[in-house]
Amino acid sequence: MSLTELLPAVRTLSRADKLRLMHFLVIDLAQEEGVPLLAADTEYPIWTPLNAFEAAETLLQMLETHKAEA
Repeated sequence: MSLTELLPAVRTLSRADKLRLMHFLVIDLAQEEGVPLLAADTEYPIWTPLNAFEAAETLLQMLETHKAEA
C-alpha cells in the first residue's frame, strides 16, 4: 500500500487511534535507527530550573549587562 492510499484511511481514524499509530511509528523508526527507547517503570533524571538560583543570577547579570550596553 502506498502513502497516497494510506493517508485517506489515516484521516478517518479517531484521535486515540492516530496517537496509537504515531506511537507505533516512533517506536518502529527508533528501532530501525538503533535508538534506545525509554524503558517502562524506569525513572529518568531531568533538569529543572526550579531552585536554580545560580542560573537565575547569571541570567540577571546578562540582562543587566545587555541593558547597560543598549
